[in-house]
Amino acid sequence: MSQQAEDIGHFCQIEYYGNYMEYYSIHKFSRLIGRTPQTLRNWDSSGRLKPHHKGPNGYRYYSSQQLDEVLGVVDQPKKVIGYCRVSCKKQKGDLEGQILQMEAHLSTLGSEYEILHDIGSGLNYRNRGLSQLIRRIVKREVREVVVFYEDSLLRYGFELVKYIAALHGCEVVVLNRTDGPEQEELARDLVRIITIFSNRLQDDRAEKAHRLIRELSEQPKLSGKIHGDVMP
Repeated sequence: MSQQAEDIGHFCQIEYYGNYMEYYSIHKFSRLIGRTPQTLRNWDSSGRLKPHHKGPNGYRYYSSQQLDEVLGVVDQPKKVIGYCRVSCKKQKGDLEGQILQMEAHLSTLGSEYEILHDIGSGLNYRNRGLSQLIRRIVKREVREVVVFYEDSLLRYGFELVKYIAALHGCEVVVLNRTDGPEQEELARDLVRIITIFSNRLQDDRAEKAHRLIRELSEQPKLSGKIHGDVMP
């Protein structure tokens, strides 16, 4: 295989396989360790560092484990992290109850654990606790994430976070797959979605969207609870 053909491989920066370990092309790997692709080819020929595998096209690929070994990275013990969330401050008592239940569960696992929590909408990807959780997953500091419900993590996007976690050697465990969030919380999130999009509309479409928001907000169980949460 010509060097030109192999050089094309740098366009495929990272591949992911069934075990979700990261694999880097020779160009990506060489940049990460501060060497040149030719040095890696020489190391392969001399037996100093063989690629993890070669693709059907003959391109060399190196694993994240090899990257850690070359850089001298020592694996730190990974934590189990429980994550709890409620959607508004009025549910703070519920949050405290979730945390106590989570502590009771995690204490039985025999592993070092920590609990992160948020008071915020399940539509908000920038909740402080969630952001911290994702950063730590990406840094490979987390072995397992435990939540009560899928919606506890995010209203929409749970599968994406689960996939990102798997790519970094972390499992997401859902303790309860039956009961979801209360109807009231779902309605609040629906109003938020409609409000965000209605602000981008004009003329009759905007008026129809605002009318729908008013109708939802005037429902007996939601009246007085949504207006304070909805964006103007």
